[in-house]
Amino acid sequence: MSHRTQITLTDEQYALLRARSEKTGLGLAELVRRAVDSSYGAMGREERLAAIEAGFGAWDDEAHDEDGAAYVERIRPGMAKRLAAANR
Repeated sequence: MSHRTQITLTDEQYALLRARSEKTGLGLAELVRRAVDSSYGAMGREERLAAIEAGFGAWDDEAHDEDGAAYVERIRPGMAKRLAAANR
């Protein structure tokens, strides 16, 4: 499971991230994730498995008449078209 968040960086912080991104080829988001893991500790294997188990079956096929792709399209119209255009 992933979560989106928005943060505000100083010009200096942004410049540091951009420079590291260009040097390593990693995206800004990956650099931020690694910094969080480094500073606050990454989730261990057992914790990850427990999180997966807790979410298992969250999308009950009987309760929904649409699949995941249809759901995303309903809440973010045009996303599939934008993704297809970006992957060309």
